[in-house]
Amino acid sequence: MNSADVCILIPTLNEAATIGQLIKDFKQEGFSNILVIDGNSKDGTGQIAEAEGAKVVMQTGKGKGQAMIQAFGLIGSPYVIMVDGDGTYLAREAHSLLKPVLEGRADHVIGNRLENYAQGAFTRLNLVGNHLINMFFDVAYSVKLKDILSGYRAFTLESVKELELNKTGFEIETEISVECILKKQRVEEVSITYLPRSEKGATKLNPVKDGFRIGSTIYRLAKVHNPMFYFGIIGFVLIMAGLFTGTFIVIEWFRGVDHIPLTILTTLLIIFGLQMFIFGTLSDFILTLHRQTVQLIMEQNKQRK
Repeated sequence: MNSADVCILIPTLNEAATIGQLIKDFKQEGFSNILVIDGNSKDGTGQIAEAEGAKVVMQTGKGKGQAMIQAFGLIGSPYVIMVDGDGTYLAREAHSLLKPVLEGRADHVIGNRLENYAQGAFTRLNLVGNHLINMFFDVAYSVKLKDILSGYRAFTLESVKELELNKTGFEIETEISVECILKKQRVEEVSITYLPRSEKGATKLNPVKDGFRIGSTIYRLAKVHNPMFYFGIIGFVLIMAGLFTGTFIVIEWFRGVDHIPLTILTTLLIIFGLQMFIFGTLSDFILTLHRQTVQLIMEQNKQRK
């Protein structure tokens, strides 16, 4: 592998405190093809990156996701490493991320932060949130990944070009993980070191707000991969609501009080809940049939070739 075949992609926004050293570290590891997508930083991040020899492209929109989408459209190198510009990742571990890709074992490699993180790298809320989101992802997509929110990843160019991305914010890592699963790409995880963020750089992540957006992204995208999960949650919520109101109605009935409108509502909630489970079952059947049809067509095309 020629080091120029690997593009080091760094999305940044006001990372003047760390971007210069990060670029130096990657150059020391032999990587010279460094692309910085600067989200119109106000602290001179772009100028520092240019002074260190990186190619700097100004972001045309807002948000990390939009920066990644823009960058993926510019890259032509056979291999891509995506890394945050906040200094929380080590450049020397890029070789570990690249190894499965270069050996042909994986199309996409995720750096797993949750097994080897430094003290202070995560707050307790962030750590709990990461584990819950990963568990939610595992249930929704039936794939065991330990750190879908990692900002340190390696791709083949073919993997990047297959991704159909729409999210513009911090949900982008989640969408990339989902897209890789939907496109049946070979995904591996390698353990990496995760460091505390520099005190000079304020975090842009809101644990509660962005955590909710990430969870909702996992749920919404599940409808095209696991419709039983998608409709099942809706059905479960409706039925539980119906059982709650139904219990109240029964207790009140024993006291001699009738609640006719609430009884009708309870009946509708339970019926609609059962219908959601039926929709999920039918959708799952249709999706399975579609996958089998696509697989059969692909096998026939291979035989013709």
